[in-house]
Amino acid sequence: MILEVAVLDVRTGREASFEAAFEQASAIISSMNGYVSHQLQRCLEKRNRYILLVNWQTLEDHTLGFRGSEEYQEWKKLLHHFYDPFPTVEHYEVV
Repeated sequence: MILEVAVLDVRTGREASFEAAFEQASAIISSMNGYVSHQLQRCLEKRNRYILLVNWQTLEDHTLGFRGSEEYQEWKKLLHHFYDPFPTVEHYEVV
C-alpha cells in the first residue's frame, strides 16, 4: 500500500468553501480503482493549512490511474483554485 501525503495551503478566508468542495470531491476519489481510504485534517496552528492522506493500492493507481482520468479533471475544477501555493505531494511506503 502507498500513502499519498499532500500539504494543502488554502487561500485565507476560503476554508469553509474549500471544505464544502472537498466533501463533493471525496466521492470522486473514493470511486477510483486502487483507492483504499483517505482523510483530510486541518492544522491547529495555521487554520488555512490542511493535510490530505490517501491510501492507494499502488503508486500507479494514483499517478496514472487517478491523475490520468476524466474524474481527475472534475477534481481539479472543484479544488485547485483554492490553493496558494500549489500543494506538495509525496508518496510513502511502509518499511
